[in-house]
Amino acid sequence: MTVILFIRCDEADRFGVAPAAVEAAGATIRVWKAIDPKEARPSLDLVDGVAVFGSTFNIEHADEQPFIKEVADLIREAIERRIPLLGVCFGGQLLAWALDAKVGESPVREIGFEPIHPTADAVHDPLFSHLVDGDMEFQWHENTFAVPDGAKVLVTGDHVTNQAFRYGELAWGTQFHFEVDAPEIEWWLEEFGRYGDLESDWGKSEQQVLGESALHVQGHEDRGREIFTRFTLIAAGS
Repeated sequence: MTVILFIRCDEADRFGVAPAAVEAAGATIRVWKAIDPKEARPSLDLVDGVAVFGSTFNIEHADEQPFIKEVADLIREAIERRIPLLGVCFGGQLLAWALDAKVGESPVREIGFEPIHPTADAVHDPLFSHLVDGDMEFQWHENTFAVPDGAKVLVTGDHVTNQAFRYGELAWGTQFHFEVDAPEIEWWLEEFGRYGDLESDWGKSEQQVLGESALHVQGHEDRGREIFTRFTLIAAGS
């Protein structure tokens, strides 16, 4: 049985469309709650693929949040062992950082649905070849990554250029949250509303984001399911 390790880097993460897509593709899921200091780093011996998800922490918190460096070490191990790896938002930034690329403040804070633009290298990419120019993908980030040396840029954006890359043949990182579904978007907004004002902090109101979601989330969810299906099949074949 194919095993995909999900790495949870934040309490407010339900993995969106990922669990159902991975299980429908014939794999089982293990979850490492990396943010919990009581949970030990798992062995990769019986793991066929690794997915690293988002976080409200950033790379600059690595000294005060030990899990960040621990996940980076696991990422390096997965790459060395040729275990397929997929990093989403913070997970993509962490992949880039683990490969010695710069991660820092993005030119703008992105939230809500923004258009993406696949590059020529995405056309034959095993994960992202189904993406089309102008697809609307969900964003929520204030930092971004430089592309690691030797990696291929697969997707760009209008405001934050680097949106997806592939390192080697088996490691992918994205800036956009292709995994989230409508209920998780609503939940994230609800959770944020307990501590801050979205429009003053991020430039869009909750109503604006929910309005964008109503227009774009169905296609977004379909594309996200396809990515996780493809990733699971790659992991099964590796």
